[in-house]
Amino acid sequence: MANDAGGAGDLPALAPRQLADRPARAMAGEAALKHLRRDPVLRKVIRQIGPCTLRPVRREPYEALVRAIAHQQVHGRAAEAILGRFIALYPGHPFPPPAAVLETPVEAMRACGLSGSKVAAIRDIAEKAVGGLVPTRERAARMGDETLIERLCAIRGVGRWTVEMLLIFTLGRRDVLPVDDFGVREGWRVATGAETQVKPKELAAIGEAWAPWRSVAAWYLWRAADAAKASTFKPQ
Repeated sequence: MANDAGGAGDLPALAPRQLADRPARAMAGEAALKHLRRDPVLRKVIRQIGPCTLRPVRREPYEALVRAIAHQQVHGRAAEAILGRFIALYPGHPFPPPAAVLETPVEAMRACGLSGSKVAAIRDIAEKAVGGLVPTRERAARMGDETLIERLCAIRGVGRWTVEMLLIFTLGRRDVLPVDDFGVREGWRVATGAETQVKPKELAAIGEAWAPWRSVAAWYLWRAADAAKASTFKPQ
């Protein structure tokens, strides 16, 4: 389980909430599926799960990071309620502007249901957005995955997992494999019928063959883990 923003089970819940904004076209076309079907394990997963519906949402990285912090270690509905109260502090804005957040008393943010650590993290994100460390979506499009991970992990409360989710679900990066995510490794476990999860380094090595579509592979492994919980996935 990732330490900064929850584990694998959080991602399937996070993605649909993001898809409610401005979803782009589906990330995976026939070229991606043809490539991933070369792996016999993924071939079976793709056959059982069906078409990939992964669609990134065109949000600014600043907003995506704030939302991710709000969702850390909190049930989805509770997090959305907290976010709703937070957004309501800034009438006239679709999402709280970073400069306005920095002018907001800590007590007002805490009254929305945000913990002290989350308030500190959100204020740090806002400060880094004002200062330019958090790039705009346009600037982020010109930056590599690892560059963004290194840059954004310098922010309080933001770890590699959170940035990987931003890369996949906000920026639409097609070749990100979050091997530290519990659900990705659980999906591989159930798909292979193994008793224990593979280690992150091992999965990274296995996943090299899935490039340049590792984000799509991760999506299918998340879905396989979900299906296993519902007893609808049949391992090999």
